[in-house]
Formats: sequence, structure tokens, C-alpha cells
Amino acid sequence: MTNVSLSEPDLTTAASDDRNSTAVSGAAIACCVSGMVFVGGSVAVSGVLAGAPLYTAEAVRYAAACLLLVLFARRAGKTLVWPRRSEWLWLIGIAVTGLVLFNVALVQGSHHAEPAVLGVAVACVPPLLAVAGPLLERSRPRPAMVAAALVVTGGAGLIQGLGRTDAIGLGWAAVVFGCEVAFTLLAVPVLGRHGPWGVSVHTTWIATVMFAIIGLVHEGPGAVTRLTGPDWLATAYLAVAVTAVAFVLWYSGVSRLGPGRAGLLTGVAPVAAAVTGVILGGPAPRPQVWAGIAVVVAGQVFGLRWTSRPQAGHQKPDGPPTG
Repeated sequence: MTNVSLSEPDLTTAASDDRNSTAVSGAAIACCVSGMVFVGGSVAVSGVLAGAPLYTAEAVRYAAACLLLVLFARRAGKTLVWPRRSEWLWLIGIAVTGLVLFNVALVQGSHHAEPAVLGVAVACVPPLLAVAGPLLERSRPRPAMVAAALVVTGGAGLIQGLGRTDAIGLGWAAVVFGCEVAFTLLAVPVLGRHGPWGVSVHTTWIATVMFAIIGLVHEGPGAVTRLTGPDWLATAYLAVAVTAVAFVLWYSGVSRLGPGRAGLLTGVAPVAAAVTGVILGGPAPRPQVWAGIAVVVAGQVFGLRWTSRPQAGHQKPDGPPTG
């Protein structure tokens, strides 16, 4: 009887821990999926800014997003701390690659390549995150995760298609790919102290300064007056949904799942883009697109199921880390 009475609490505790782990992972997955839905849906909205003074519009976007993030963080009781020492390098790196250079590459690349080419570049991100993410955290990549990431990339490629390009377009597509990877990996070392809120706030204000300087040099101080009504609406959506909200959601998920597992969920973006196109009155997806969606979902289910235990340091039952 003694052995039985001692074992029952252990079983109860283990069951409770499993439920907590499932709940935390489920919430983290929901955060990443929601963030990628906003990003995928932004494809059509970004097209509105094709004729606008882009750098100035981006400066306005990130300035508004930073202000909203600060207000939301205070409302949520999150503490924001000032970066120190090497943290500046990581945060500036995120802003330069994931925010500034990424948007420049999309604009310049669109002159030499069809959107599908740049989309496929983003779709190639999951396998690299599946390998580099664990290595950055000093652990070994999981073969199941790498295999699932390759499946997700294949499905995303079917959704996007290949498209036409030239050598310069391929170069810009490579830049897009590298920037998308950097956006996640460079955040890993600073998420522990700053949390998703702090990383989002600091990278957006740094990007604001950079875009403002570029805008002043290339578009002039009066460029903001050339933004039209549709430009302002598009900028507002990008600032609120794609930046202020999506950044926090994505980094919250990455801090829980790790970059490898979270990377699988970048495949949601092309799916969201395809669905958004239909909602906005575009043609129904071709069979190739439906097949790609099915492959993406299969890869994500496989990867998340067979790598269901979060890596050490990413499961914290008390909620997302705060700065």
C-alpha cells in the first residue's frame, strides 16, 4: 500500500505537466500561425504602395508600430529595458536585415523577378531554421524536423510557383531568403532578457531611424505629403497588423517553440496569401495550389507531432518572457 500511495501523486503530477506542456505548445503554435496569417495577408496590401515614396512610408509604418507596441506593452504590464553591450548588435542586426534590407530587396527584386520567385525564396526558410536554430542553441538538429521542413518548403513552392527572373532577380531573392532567416535567428540571443515585446519595440524604432534617413536622402523631406489616402490605409494596416501585432505573436511563439519548430509555421504565409487573394475577389486557386496547401499542412503536422517536446529553455509555463 505504501508503494501505491507514493506513486499516485507522481502520476498526477506527470499528467499535469503533460497538460501544461501541451497547452503552452498549443498557445505558441497559435501565436506563430496568427502572425504568419497577417504576414501572408499583407501581400495584396503591400502592392498598394508600389507607386508611393516607399522609404518614407516604411518610416511612418515602423514609427507608428513602435508607438503602438510601447502603449500595448504598458497596458499589458510588460517592462521594457534598454539594450546593453552585445545586445545592440543583435537588435541592430534584426532591424538591418529583417526589416530594412528585406523590404529593399522585395522592392528591387520585383523589378527583375516575378513575385513567385521572391515567395519561393521565403519558402526555403524552414529547412535552414530546422538546422541552424538548434545549433544556435547548442543542440543537435532533429532529423524529423529537417524532413518536415523540407516537406513544408516543397508545399510552399507548389503554392507560389516558380516564375520568371534574371540573374539580378535571383540575387535579390537570395537576399530575401537570408533576411528572412536572420529575422528569426538573430532574435534568439536577446529574447531571454527582452522578450517578444522588447525585441519588437527596439527593432521597430531602429528601423524607423534607418528608413527615415534613407527616405530623406532618396525621396526628400516632403515625401510624406505625397502619400495618398490608399497609401495611408495600407501603411496603417502594415503598422498595426503586420508589424505591431505579428511581431509580438511571432517572437512569442519562437521563444516557446524554438526557431526550428517555429520555422515550420512560416509555411502558413503563402497559404494565407492564396486565401486572401480569393477573399479579395481573385480567381479560385488552381489544383497545384490546393496540392501545395495539403503538402504544407502535412509537413507541419508531421513536424510538430514528432518534435512535440520543446527544447530546453523554451518551455516556461508562466507565459511569454518579458523584458
